[in-house]
Amino acid sequence: MFKKVLVANRGEIAVRVIRALEERGIASVAVFSEADRTALHVRYASEAYPIGPAPSRDSYLRIDKIIDVARRSGADAIHPGYGFLSERAEFAAACADAGITFIGPSPEAIEKMGDKITARETVKQRGVPLVPGSEKGLHDAELAAVAQEIGFPIMIKAAAGGGGKGMRAVYDAEAFTNALESARREAMAAFGNDEVYLEKLIASARHIEIQILADSHGRTLSLGERECSIQRRHQKLIEESPSVAVDEKLRAEMGKVAVAAAEAVGYVNAGTIEFLFDSKDNKYYFLEMNTRLQVEHPVTELVTGIDIVKEQISIASGRRLRYKQADIAPKGWAIECRITAEDPYNNFMPSTGVVNYLKEPNGPGVRVESMLYEGCEVSLYYDPMVAKLIVWGDTRAEAILRMRRALNEYRIGGIRTSIPFHQELMDSPEFMWGTFDTGFLSRRRISARHPHSTEHEKLAAVVAAMIAHEEGRHAVARVGQSNGDSKPTGSLWQQSGRMRAQRGRW
Repeated sequence: MFKKVLVANRGEIAVRVIRALEERGIASVAVFSEADRTALHVRYASEAYPIGPAPSRDSYLRIDKIIDVARRSGADAIHPGYGFLSERAEFAAACADAGITFIGPSPEAIEKMGDKITARETVKQRGVPLVPGSEKGLHDAELAAVAQEIGFPIMIKAAAGGGGKGMRAVYDAEAFTNALESARREAMAAFGNDEVYLEKLIASARHIEIQILADSHGRTLSLGERECSIQRRHQKLIEESPSVAVDEKLRAEMGKVAVAAAEAVGYVNAGTIEFLFDSKDNKYYFLEMNTRLQVEHPVTELVTGIDIVKEQISIASGRRLRYKQADIAPKGWAIECRITAEDPYNNFMPSTGVVNYLKEPNGPGVRVESMLYEGCEVSLYYDPMVAKLIVWGDTRAEAILRMRRALNEYRIGGIRTSIPFHQELMDSPEFMWGTFDTGFLSRRRISARHPHSTEHEKLAAVVAAMIAHEEGRHAVARVGQSNGDSKPTGSLWQQSGRMRAQRGRW
């Protein structure tokens, strides 16, 4: 087992990995930009090293700086988390060249599955069903011909892409040329590669993904599916496991296909095979493979009882998987909400500032993974996701009710967050019935302004005045007590509790 691991990431995922390392008795090394000098992952790590200015291109995306820190700190391995360098084959190769273990797949597997067209061609050889689309390396005129052949609507996708960048939905031939040019420009800006390909756009599709684990001894497992159809601009917002659209037979079939796709490239470590599921025809199609840990891995952990991050570490150290496919028996239901520093009542504009109040939900079946603490600063430099709220219940209905309760308990002061958006979604009949698809949010609009916002603002002002009055009254009481006057009613514990209760309500 490793003695020291560098975490090449930031935010809540860096904290998550550091916790897993600590529970394994492994020392952790954090890296941080100038903007993250006081970040939570820096505080939790065994050691921490600066790697440059705030922009990620000068810090978290600098392979040379991260490898240098790994050497200086004596790290045996590097965990990339997700985002940043996690799916960069050159980073995995640089680790190997430096004699440092990369906690993830091989550079070859990343390269094959990272190029979306190559991935399609590779898994097709293993009989994995594909959405009708184009081949690699076609010019604009050839792509236009393919679009006519497969028929509109179609989706233009960046070959080296992900995260919704370089993607355009096209519904007729007239709009194709402009959409193609726009997709190429965005792909070049985001990935340094303007190559795109086409796929048939499946209306009313659901986004279903299968989590897999594979060791270096030839065993690959499916850990079941996640439903990721609640998306805004191709960015997932809510995930759950299992999916209401998948039965036992389909689950087993998709799991086998996912395993075959991973084995097609000799995949090792944790990864995810993503599918589009046409609920009308009950057919599924390979979408892509994510060669890394997923943001939504906690929902799979809660229903399977398997710590995926710890398994990543064990697999990278050469150990065999402790489980067989027959051991994987998901239980209950888990839902995750991604909490972002965005204002849902103002077209999800980014919200920055200092967190001046924080009360995280807890209780049975509630899990919070966060980068926040009172006094931390949320900046514009990085991804707006600041926390993940995950709940588990015996049934989906219980999980939804528990998520409602947890969202109601969650208080983040100083910045605006997506919590009200998630509250509204939890109350949506379509979500409760499970009758949504990837186009759900494009058809639904969150309220322009919360119907009770004025009342809430008035109440907050009244409670703030009450708190100020109460603090003043207790200050007078303490002075009076020191002068021999009568004592305030109740113990100091009771007095403190009253003050905290009032602050909590505000």
